[in-house]
Amino acid sequence: MNKRVTIEMPDDMHRLILKYAEEAGKAPDAYMLDILEERLEDAYFVKRAEEALDAIERGESRIVSGEEFWRGLDD
Repeated sequence: MNKRVTIEMPDDMHRLILKYAEEAGKAPDAYMLDILEERLEDAYFVKRAEEALDAIERGESRIVSGEEFWRGLDD
């Protein structure tokens, strides 16, 4: 089920959304959904990367070279 969300934004930002949506050949609502989806995906991957870095810093994981990674997998 879809939900409707209303936000207030500066006029300049709204004009940019309308402009970029038109350039992309999309309705402003569809354009904003695409932008939000991309941002949420980015946030997810940044969070995962931060968690991996934290695990490396705590010594729970380590970085290996490409050669070490592939060693033995060809057999």
